[in-house]
Amino acid sequence: MSEHVTAAVLVIGDEILSGRTKDTNSGYIAHFLAQIGVDLREIRVVGDVEEEIVAAVNALRAKYAYVFTTGGIGPTHDDITADAVAKAFGVEIFEDPRAIALLLERIKPEDLNAARRRMARIPHGAELVDNPVSRAPGFWIGNVIVMAGVPFIMQAMLDGVAPKISRGTPMISATLDAHGLPEGAYGEGLAGLAKKHPSVSIGSYPRLQDGRFVNQVVLRCKESDALAAAEADVAALLEETAQRHRL
Repeated sequence: MSEHVTAAVLVIGDEILSGRTKDTNSGYIAHFLAQIGVDLREIRVVGDVEEEIVAAVNALRAKYAYVFTTGGIGPTHDDITADAVAKAFGVEIFEDPRAIALLLERIKPEDLNAARRRMARIPHGAELVDNPVSRAPGFWIGNVIVMAGVPFIMQAMLDGVAPKISRGTPMISATLDAHGLPEGAYGEGLAGLAKKHPSVSIGSYPRLQDGRFVNQVVLRCKESDALAAAEADVAALLEETAQRHRL
Protein backbone atom coordinates (compact mmCIF):
# COMPACT_ATOMS: atom_id res chain seq x y z
CA MET A 1 0.00 0.00 0.00
CA SER A 2 1.32 3.42 -1.00
CA GLU A 3 0.30 6.62 0.76
CA HIS A 4 -0.43 8.47 -2.48
CA VAL A 5 -1.94 6.78 -5.52
CA THR A 6 -3.45 9.20 -8.02
CA ALA A 7 -5.97 8.89 -10.83
CA ALA A 8 -7.92 10.80 -13.44
CA VAL A 9 -11.19 10.08 -15.23
CA LEU A 10 -11.60 10.80 -18.93
CA VAL A 11 -15.23 10.84 -20.05
CA ILE A 12 -15.58 10.46 -23.83
CA GLY A 13 -18.64 11.26 -25.90
CA ASP A 14 -20.45 14.01 -27.75
CA GLU A 15 -23.64 13.01 -25.94
CA ILE A 16 -22.14 14.14 -22.62
CA LEU A 17 -21.06 17.53 -23.96
CA SER A 18 -24.44 18.12 -25.60
CA GLY A 19 -26.29 17.41 -22.36
CA ARG A 20 -28.28 14.59 -23.93
CA THR A 21 -26.71 12.06 -21.57
CA LYS A 22 -25.89 12.80 -17.93
CA ASP A 23 -22.48 11.64 -16.75
CA THR A 24 -23.00 9.44 -13.70
CA ASN A 25 -19.85 7.38 -14.23
CA SER A 26 -17.47 10.01 -12.84
CA GLY A 27 -19.24 10.16 -9.49
CA TYR A 28 -19.35 6.39 -9.25
CA ILE A 29 -15.64 6.05 -10.03
CA ALA A 30 -14.79 8.86 -7.59
CA HIS A 31 -16.61 7.10 -4.76
CA PHE A 32 -15.05 3.75 -5.68
CA LEU A 33 -11.53 5.20 -5.69
CA ALA A 34 -12.04 7.00 -2.38
CA GLN A 35 -12.87 3.69 -0.74
CA ILE A 36 -9.54 2.18 -1.76
CA GLY A 37 -7.37 5.21 -1.04
CA VAL A 38 -6.81 6.38 -4.62
CA ASP A 39 -6.84 10.18 -4.97
CA LEU A 40 -8.95 11.28 -7.94
CA ARG A 41 -7.23 14.47 -9.04
CA GLU A 42 -8.93 15.35 -12.31
CA ILE A 43 -12.00 14.68 -14.46
CA ARG A 44 -12.07 15.66 -18.13
CA VAL A 45 -14.78 15.39 -20.75
CA VAL A 46 -13.95 15.28 -24.44
CA GLY A 47 -16.06 14.69 -27.52
CA ASP A 48 -15.73 12.03 -30.20
CA VAL A 49 -12.73 13.70 -31.82
CA GLU A 50 -9.65 11.53 -32.18
CA GLU A 51 -6.99 14.19 -31.72
CA GLU A 52 -8.68 15.49 -28.59
CA ILE A 53 -8.90 12.01 -27.09
CA VAL A 54 -5.26 11.32 -27.94
CA ALA A 55 -4.13 14.60 -26.38
CA ALA A 56 -6.17 14.04 -23.22
CA VAL A 57 -4.99 10.44 -22.78
CA ASN A 58 -1.33 11.42 -23.18
CA ALA A 59 -1.63 14.40 -20.85
CA LEU A 60 -3.40 12.47 -18.10
CA ARG A 61 -1.38 9.27 -18.23
CA ALA A 62 1.80 11.31 -17.80
CA LYS A 63 0.48 12.97 -14.62
CA TYR A 64 -1.35 10.23 -12.74
CA ALA A 65 -0.91 6.62 -11.70
CA TYR A 66 -4.17 5.59 -13.39
CA VAL A 67 -6.46 6.97 -16.07
CA PHE A 68 -9.99 5.56 -16.27
CA THR A 69 -11.84 6.25 -19.52
CA THR A 70 -15.53 5.71 -20.13
CA GLY A 71 -17.38 5.67 -23.44
CA GLY A 72 -16.63 5.16 -27.10
CA ILE A 73 -15.98 1.41 -27.34
CA GLY A 74 -19.26 0.31 -28.92
CA PRO A 75 -20.05 -0.91 -32.46
CA THR A 76 -20.85 2.35 -34.26
CA HIS A 77 -18.71 4.66 -36.40
CA ASP A 78 -18.38 7.27 -33.64
CA ASP A 79 -16.93 4.76 -31.16
CA ILE A 80 -13.30 5.73 -31.69
CA THR A 81 -11.80 5.42 -28.21
CA ALA A 82 -9.84 2.23 -28.96
CA ASP A 83 -8.28 3.76 -32.08
CA ALA A 84 -7.41 6.97 -30.23
CA VAL A 85 -5.82 5.13 -27.29
CA ALA A 86 -3.77 2.98 -29.68
CA LYS A 87 -2.59 6.17 -31.38
CA ALA A 88 -1.75 7.75 -28.02
CA PHE A 89 0.48 4.78 -27.17
CA GLY A 90 1.91 4.52 -30.67
CA VAL A 91 0.81 0.91 -31.17
CA GLU A 92 -1.19 -0.93 -33.81
CA ILE A 93 -4.81 -1.87 -33.28
CA PHE A 94 -6.14 -5.20 -34.47
CA GLU A 95 -9.04 -7.60 -34.19
CA ASP A 96 -8.16 -9.58 -31.09
CA PRO A 97 -9.06 -13.30 -31.18
CA ARG A 98 -9.63 -13.21 -27.42
CA ALA A 99 -12.25 -10.50 -27.85
CA ILE A 100 -13.88 -12.34 -30.77
CA ALA A 101 -14.20 -15.44 -28.60
CA LEU A 102 -15.90 -13.39 -25.87
CA LEU A 103 -18.36 -11.86 -28.35
CA LEU A 104 -19.23 -15.31 -29.67
CA GLU A 105 -20.41 -16.25 -26.18
CA ARG A 106 -23.39 -13.93 -26.76
CA ILE A 107 -23.58 -13.55 -30.54
CA LYS A 108 -24.14 -16.26 -33.15
CA PRO A 109 -21.27 -16.49 -35.67
CA GLU A 110 -23.61 -15.54 -38.52
CA ASP A 111 -24.64 -12.40 -36.59
CA LEU A 112 -21.08 -11.24 -35.94
CA ASN A 113 -21.19 -8.49 -38.55
CA ALA A 114 -18.65 -5.75 -39.24
CA ALA A 115 -20.19 -3.36 -36.73
CA ARG A 116 -20.04 -5.90 -33.91
CA ARG A 117 -16.51 -6.93 -34.85
CA ARG A 118 -15.44 -3.33 -34.17
CA MET A 119 -15.84 -4.14 -30.47
CA ALA A 120 -13.07 -6.74 -30.81
CA ARG A 121 -10.47 -4.23 -32.02
CA ILE A 122 -7.86 -3.93 -29.25
CA PRO A 123 -4.55 -2.02 -29.16
CA HIS A 124 -1.49 -4.25 -29.35
CA GLY A 125 -0.20 -5.27 -25.93
CA ALA A 126 -3.39 -4.43 -24.05
CA GLU A 127 -4.92 -6.66 -21.41
CA LEU A 128 -8.64 -7.29 -21.77
CA VAL A 129 -11.05 -5.93 -19.17
CA ASP A 130 -13.87 -8.38 -18.58
CA ASN A 131 -17.45 -7.38 -19.33
CA PRO A 132 -19.74 -9.90 -17.65
CA VAL A 133 -22.84 -8.07 -18.90
CA SER A 134 -22.56 -8.11 -22.70
CA ARG A 135 -19.11 -9.74 -23.06
CA ALA A 136 -17.72 -6.96 -25.31
CA PRO A 137 -14.48 -6.25 -23.41
CA GLY A 138 -12.72 -3.11 -22.39
CA PHE A 139 -8.95 -3.08 -22.16
CA TRP A 140 -6.03 -1.97 -20.01
CA ILE A 141 -2.85 -0.65 -21.61
CA GLY A 142 -0.05 0.98 -19.65
CA ASN A 143 -1.80 2.89 -16.88
CA VAL A 144 -4.98 3.52 -18.92
CA ILE A 145 -8.10 1.49 -18.19
CA VAL A 146 -10.71 1.75 -20.95
CA MET A 147 -14.31 0.96 -20.04
CA ALA A 148 -17.79 1.22 -21.51
CA GLY A 149 -19.96 4.31 -21.16
CA VAL A 150 -23.15 2.47 -20.18
CA PRO A 151 -23.15 2.85 -16.38
CA PHE A 152 -24.08 -0.67 -15.30
CA ILE A 153 -21.55 -2.16 -17.72
CA MET A 154 -18.85 0.27 -16.61
CA GLN A 155 -19.53 -0.63 -12.98
CA ALA A 156 -19.15 -4.33 -13.73
CA MET A 157 -15.87 -3.67 -15.53
CA LEU A 158 -14.61 -1.58 -12.62
CA ASP A 159 -15.39 -4.40 -10.21
CA GLY A 160 -13.34 -6.69 -12.42
CA VAL A 161 -10.20 -4.53 -12.40
CA ALA A 162 -10.50 -3.56 -8.73
CA PRO A 163 -8.24 -6.34 -7.36
CA LYS A 164 -5.41 -5.22 -9.66
CA ILE A 165 -5.46 -1.54 -8.70
CA SER A 166 -2.83 -0.38 -6.23
CA ARG A 167 -4.31 0.80 -2.95
CA GLY A 168 -3.37 4.01 -1.21
CA THR A 169 -3.93 5.27 2.31
CA PRO A 170 -7.69 5.87 2.58
CA MET A 171 -8.92 9.40 3.13
CA ILE A 172 -10.83 10.01 6.36
CA SER A 173 -13.18 12.92 6.94
CA ALA A 174 -15.16 14.87 9.50
CA THR A 175 -18.21 17.08 8.95
CA LEU A 176 -19.16 19.96 11.22
CA ASP A 177 -22.41 21.90 11.20
CA ALA A 178 -21.88 25.66 10.91
CA HIS A 179 -24.65 26.47 13.42
CA GLY A 180 -26.65 28.36 10.81
CA LEU A 181 -23.84 30.85 10.29
CA PRO A 182 -23.32 32.46 6.88
CA GLU A 183 -20.00 31.58 5.28
CA GLY A 184 -18.86 35.18 5.42
CA ALA A 185 -18.98 35.09 9.21
CA TYR A 186 -16.33 32.39 9.56
CA GLY A 187 -14.58 32.48 6.17
CA GLU A 188 -11.56 34.49 7.30
CA GLY A 189 -11.01 32.33 10.36
CA LEU A 190 -11.37 29.17 8.29
CA ALA A 191 -8.70 30.40 5.88
CA GLY A 192 -6.34 30.83 8.79
CA LEU A 193 -6.99 27.31 10.01
CA ALA A 194 -6.41 25.92 6.53
CA LYS A 195 -2.91 27.46 6.64
CA LYS A 196 -2.35 26.15 10.16
CA HIS A 197 -3.27 22.59 9.11
CA PRO A 198 -1.81 22.22 5.59
CA SER A 199 -2.17 18.44 5.47
CA VAL A 200 -5.94 18.74 5.97
CA SER A 201 -8.31 19.73 3.19
CA ILE A 202 -10.88 22.11 4.70
CA GLY A 203 -13.93 23.23 2.73
CA SER A 204 -17.20 24.99 3.45
CA TYR A 205 -20.22 23.69 1.54
CA PRO A 206 -23.63 25.38 1.45
CA ARG A 207 -26.81 23.43 0.71
CA LEU A 208 -30.43 24.43 0.52
CA GLN A 209 -32.62 23.02 3.28
CA ASP A 210 -36.22 24.06 3.90
CA GLY A 211 -35.77 27.11 1.72
CA ARG A 212 -32.64 28.41 3.43
CA PHE A 213 -28.90 27.87 3.12
CA VAL A 214 -27.32 25.53 5.65
CA ASN A 215 -23.53 25.39 5.73
CA GLN A 216 -21.27 22.54 6.69
CA VAL A 217 -17.50 22.43 7.02
CA VAL A 218 -15.90 19.24 5.75
CA LEU A 219 -12.37 18.21 6.67
CA ARG A 220 -10.44 15.49 4.82
CA CYS A 221 -7.05 13.99 5.60
CA LYS A 222 -5.15 10.70 5.52
CA GLU A 223 -3.82 11.09 9.10
CA SER A 224 -6.22 10.69 12.00
CA ASP A 225 -4.21 12.81 14.46
CA ALA A 226 -3.94 15.70 12.02
CA LEU A 227 -7.64 15.46 11.24
CA ALA A 228 -8.57 15.46 14.93
CA ALA A 229 -6.45 18.53 15.63
CA ALA A 230 -7.95 20.46 12.73
CA GLU A 231 -11.46 19.37 13.64
CA ALA A 232 -11.04 20.66 17.19
CA ASP A 233 -9.84 24.05 15.91
CA VAL A 234 -12.67 24.36 13.39
CA ALA A 235 -15.26 23.38 15.99
CA ALA A 236 -13.89 26.04 18.34
CA LEU A 237 -13.96 28.65 15.57
CA LEU A 238 -17.57 27.87 14.68
CA GLU A 239 -18.69 27.89 18.31
CA GLU A 240 -16.92 31.16 19.03
CA THR A 241 -18.37 32.77 15.90
CA ALA A 242 -21.86 31.56 16.78
CA GLN A 243 -21.54 33.01 20.26
CA ARG A 244 -20.59 36.41 18.84
CA HIS A 245 -23.57 36.34 16.48
CA ARG A 246 -25.92 35.58 19.36
CA LEU A 247 -24.74 38.61 21.38
